[in-house]
Amino acid sequence: MIKAKNIFKQFGDQEVLKGIDFTFEAGKNNLIIGQSGAGKTVFLKILVGLHQPTKGEVWYGEKNFFQLKKEELRQVRMDVGMLFQANALFDSLTIEENIRFPMDMFSKMTLKEKKNRVDLCLERVNLEGINNKFPSEISGGMQKRVGIARAIVLNPKYLFCDEPNSGLDPKTAITIDELISSITVDNNITTVINTHDMNSVMEIGDNICFLNQGILAWKGTKHEVLESKNDLLEEFIFASPFLKKLKARALGK
Repeated sequence: MIKAKNIFKQFGDQEVLKGIDFTFEAGKNNLIIGQSGAGKTVFLKILVGLHQPTKGEVWYGEKNFFQLKKEELRQVRMDVGMLFQANALFDSLTIEENIRFPMDMFSKMTLKEKKNRVDLCLERVNLEGINNKFPSEISGGMQKRVGIARAIVLNPKYLFCDEPNSGLDPKTAITIDELISSITVDNNITTVINTHDMNSVMEIGDNICFLNQGILAWKGTKHEVLESKNDLLEEFIFASPFLKKLKARALGK
């Protein structure tokens, strides 16, 4: 699991995060949600070490992330998989070379072992046999699945997903949610998902962190969302008339 303890972040005079405490649980889909400007992306970047908090601690299991020595930090980073919002695939590399990239950087596996691992990860995301294609030759949804394959190629303990459904049609977005969720549960991964997708919240939100203006305004599960009496959360979740009707139907009103 990952624990964020009393996280503050300030840029100049602007205080973006204001004392966040939250535990991201292993084997769960941990979602960070909130309106634009709520601090979600900054929080995610602190969790993965791209930003240093102004104050506070991030713990990976029993390790205080920002106090680790170089070799300990490298080991933790090897345990982290990252799915980027824009996929971040290398256009000049084949699908196999893209997925193999983290292994080339961090492992001492033989080329044959790497190829076998690539095949296994492609099979896991239902993309067998596209090893020699280039990113431009496959769809956006397939590129997202390649991104997932690359993110899990080193068997991570921690998986971070930044807006995984961005730019996808609803059907493909559901497929990506289901894939991330099954990988999380099957491998007991601590998965952290930064998302605006309300379908993701309602379908896979095992452990939800709702930020509002830099504070933790609510936490709970997808089952507790409909019954929440938090006005800020309700305004965010049920902004559309359709979702308001859905809530009313679920509560028998």
